Amino acid sequence: MALFAAGLATFALLYSTQPLLPELVDAFHVSPSQSAFTVSLATLGLGIALLIAGPASEVVGRTNLMRWSVAATSGFAVLTAVAPTWHTLLALRGLQGVAMAGLPAVAMAYLREEVHWSSHARASGLYIAGTAVGGMTGRLITGGLDDLGGWRVATGGIALVGVLCAALVWLLLPSSQNFHPSPASPRQLLQQTGRVLRDPALLALYGIAATAVGAFVAVYNGAVFRLSEAPYLLSSGMAGLVFCVYLLGSVGSATAGSLADRYGRRVVVPVGCLITLAGVAITLAAPLPLIILGLAVMTAGFFAVHGVAGGWVAVRAHAGGGGTGQAASLYLFSFYLGSSVFGGLAGTAWSSAGWSGVALEAGALFLVALVLSIVLKGVPSKVPN
Repeated sequence: MALFAAGLATFALLYSTQPLLPELVDAFHVSPSQSAFTVSLATLGLGIALLIAGPASEVVGRTNLMRWSVAATSGFAVLTAVAPTWHTLLALRGLQGVAMAGLPAVAMAYLREEVHWSSHARASGLYIAGTAVGGMTGRLITGGLDDLGGWRVATGGIALVGVLCAALVWLLLPSSQNFHPSPASPRQLLQQTGRVLRDPALLALYGIAATAVGAFVAVYNGAVFRLSEAPYLLSSGMAGLVFCVYLLGSVGSATAGSLADRYGRRVVVPVGCLITLAGVAITLAAPLPLIILGLAVMTAGFFAVHGVAGGWVAVRAHAGGGGTGQAASLYLFSFYLGSSVFGGLAGTAWSSAGWSGVALEAGALFLVALVLSIVLKGVPSKVPN
């Protein structure tokens, strides 16, 4: 339950400014591309810090790192709500992203060490459920509160959720009983990192992570602006309801996992990429129901790709002789770097060419992911599937 609360807080706060982008444009007199920095700087800080947080946990311990991570993330959220200037807001969001890294970097390792094998799947499922619920509710809460009192009320409200979750983490999270500090030597870390950077399959998977999530975030960043303008004129709260299609992400990921067990990862990932492309194509239609349908199809396809590719990284690295932790960190680094860079470009695409520009960017990125997934089919396999 502590990790459910931690996952909810972390991922609710990560994308909490996404529904507020049009409001931030008006409040600080910035461009749409500049407003997207509030999302991309947080994901960039998270991605970079993930490379440090994992090894750091071997020294400071899992529990302390997770507790302080959630507490610091919530503290920065409170400061964000009262940020006096645009540059202060951006700096706080970047620091918030760095603070977040302590949870996703070590949560699964903590569960593997502390939870009995018979309950491990259930406990892991609760944590993943918290991250999924957080990603959706963070956007819904800020969108709704923005309608009531503006962006400061919205960020303050989601900060309160973070503070409450942080308190639960400090009260409920059991201290580590089976953790034994074992910091790897620099030479060993370099050897393992070199191994996971030379494997062509892992490099392709890192590329899929960066391009797929970059396209995914770009579409949702652009959708917020599109739905706030004519002919839709949806408020932040109403536009935020679109994020309910995130629930299909859980369905897409679970279904793809089952299909990968049956037909192989090399088959499922390209199919998932094709589904995302179909979803982006549907959003080019003007009727609102078709836009929502397109977002739903794209979301299901993206989570299918991400769910299978993320698990594939660990399996491939382990079969290659180790470095699983480094491979997972590099995958997540690529994931959040893609989210930051390509998601941030959506504002520029929207300003220059409207929705067609955003769809073109997303379609091109998903197409690159598709090509990389096809390349994977030709890489010799080290494991089944």
